[in-house]
Amino acid sequence: MASSDFAPIKLGVVGLSTGGWASQVLGPLLTQKTLLASTYDLVAVSTSSSSTAEESAKTYVGLVGHDIKAYTDSAAIAGDPDVDFIAVSVKAPLHKKLVLPIIESKKPFFVEWPVGVSLAETEEIAEAAKKAGVRSLVGLQGRRSRAVVEIQKIIASGKIGTIRTVTGREISMAENKANFIYKVATLPRETQFWAPEMKEDQAYLLEEKNGATLLNILVGHSLDNLTQLVGDFATVSAHSVVAYPSATLLDADGKPSGKEVPSHHPDHIALSGVLKSGGLVSTLWRVGLKSTEGRRNLLWEIDGEEGTIRIESNHPVGAVTSMFDPDVYLNGKKVPLFAEGRTDGGVVYNVTQLWKEFAKGEKGIYPSIEDAVKHRRLLDAIRRSLGEGKAISL
Repeated sequence: MASSDFAPIKLGVVGLSTGGWASQVLGPLLTQKTLLASTYDLVAVSTSSSSTAEESAKTYVGLVGHDIKAYTDSAAIAGDPDVDFIAVSVKAPLHKKLVLPIIESKKPFFVEWPVGVSLAETEEIAEAAKKAGVRSLVGLQGRRSRAVVEIQKIIASGKIGTIRTVTGREISMAENKANFIYKVATLPRETQFWAPEMKEDQAYLLEEKNGATLLNILVGHSLDNLTQLVGDFATVSAHSVVAYPSATLLDADGKPSGKEVPSHHPDHIALSGVLKSGGLVSTLWRVGLKSTEGRRNLLWEIDGEEGTIRIESNHPVGAVTSMFDPDVYLNGKKVPLFAEGRTDGGVVYNVTQLWKEFAKGEKGIYPSIEDAVKHRRLLDAIRRSLGEGKAISL
């Protein structure tokens, strides 16, 4: 594949329609000159129908300045000799079906997290890529966020010493005099993901078979950052509840549509574990609570022998560090994440940095399909712990 130092990498995107995640994130970074347009050249798109593919192609022609080919399946776009690299940005149930033909064509590929609906599908994709000898990039863009990179630097510098615990702040409950220590990550009701209120076109998130559960998405992204910073787990033990057994579906205007659907998978998940380094981790993820005054949507502390890193946010999606940069504090003092006058951060910036690394070839540092398999196995261990009611060794 071409290096970003030479001719742009000719890119095909599966799922780049005129609306949705791909158009909101990949579209801007591939067409704005300040981002990746000089590194990747969008030359082809593929969607589920000829009409939407043609519409997408026409939309981006004016932004890239040349013709764009339109396809309706991933095998066809993969067979185009003018396409060097193919990105798959669609819902998880379609990942395996669309990625495998690309691998068969021996083209390098990008696929969004969670890479299929299950560990088995992720492993199948990884095995195919290994046999074909193709490079891969996975959408765990939180690894390149300004906050995560800065925390990584602080830990590597030795400023907080040996990590002992990864928790939240200790909160005393006067009623029963109990102490609860946890990392809290909340995706509030107003974001309209999962129960008890959600957009009608997002109802597929409630079905375990579709692979877009709280565990796979919110917990998956969060734990990827956690393990990147403090290392791998040796054991995990998890508990969960279904606080909201049903969800009211909202129409395009955000008003109740009159439809209500059951929610079977957990919306509150608590995890404790021991790192291979010996550090102790305690976390809690939850969705559905209303945003109220003073409630932090993210509260996370990493304690070492010599100091503490605190990460917190009141932003509606502050719990998702792959999308939004929280505030970072070192021993109580706020750490600047941006140079003076700059505010570039968040999901488009994170994805941009990820793709820049991939364009470096073997010198780049980026998550591949092998990393996705490793991370899926951690989530599978958590799922087993929830089902079997015991700690799982990794």
